[in-house]
Amino acid sequence: MTGEAMRALVVEDTPAWQEILAEILGDMGLSVDLAPDLDASIELLRERPHRVAVVDLALADDAGQNRDGLAVLTAIKQFDPGCVPILLTGYATVELAVSALTEYGAFTCLRKDAFRRGEFRDVIRRGLALAPTGEGARIGESPASGPSAVAGTPAPANADRAALVVEDDAGWRSLVSEILEDADFSVRACLSYGEALGYLRRERYQVAVVDLSLASSTAPRGNRDGYEILREARSSAIPAVVISGLASREEVERAYSEFGIHGYVEKQGFARGAFSRLVQEAAEAGRAGYGDIGSLTPREREVLTLVVRGLTNKGIAHALVISENTVKRYLKSIFEKLDVDSRAAATAKAVSSGLR
Repeated sequence: MTGEAMRALVVEDTPAWQEILAEILGDMGLSVDLAPDLDASIELLRERPHRVAVVDLALADDAGQNRDGLAVLTAIKQFDPGCVPILLTGYATVELAVSALTEYGAFTCLRKDAFRRGEFRDVIRRGLALAPTGEGARIGESPASGPSAVAGTPAPANADRAALVVEDDAGWRSLVSEILEDADFSVRACLSYGEALGYLRRERYQVAVVDLSLASSTAPRGNRDGYEILREARSSAIPAVVISGLASREEVERAYSEFGIHGYVEKQGFARGAFSRLVQEAAEAGRAGYGDIGSLTPREREVLTLVVRGLTNKGIAHALVISENTVKRYLKSIFEKLDVDSRAAATAKAVSSGLR
């Protein structure tokens, strides 16, 4: 596109929103194509390539039921796969947002009722930065100010309810941050191991929500930097919840036994209420502190209960359908959290705390 402005596609049936979006995108140096419905958007997608597309979910009079925007996302994948799609809607549920992110390839899902021009510009910059030629870095601010300016990045204002979110997918990062903020957490959101490590060493958090697989220039497909973040969180006595769509059963067990995570959430089966409750439980466990039974994860409590009952490592492995090595890793985590160095001491602490 040398000598020609990059193009953006706006698929929106409301004139007022067309005007707002076209103005912002135009001010960012993009040439804007407008489409009021599915057919017009497909025609434009066939006609010329676009670097980014902003798509309304509902494109008809029966707005509450219409889902033509999802069909537009499908058309983008088919006709213009280099285009970065952003869903902007006033009707999206959490379930629909998850579907748009996991099944339809949306970069992120934004709500009209929470629309902020600054945040929208930042999302556009991020979307452009994904483009093959890297021209997005020339739009608006410098890369140094763009990538770190995500929703939730201001330093946590409430130190007693601070949460760290480590997720490289913009849509999931936004969704998780929104849920945590609704639960009265002050959120610090970041997208890489290096960024998260700095925050963990400078600030104190009550809970960390971590994706195991983070984008990496050295290992774009097999990266598991999330484990290193879990290691750092554990060393700082911060309970962690893993949210991931790529982990195997062995990786899940490793996260529990080796890094003592409080819970694991699969993206494909994501449910807002269950996730919110899990994070609240993790934060409560963190407040209990090391040396307290309350700091143990539910799985660690299961293992300790079997220890109290006198089961050997082999017996615990059989009862929980895990390997003996996994049992040993759980015991190591339990001993560290309870500040003991033997099964007998752990049993005594469990009994004195009323664990049966």
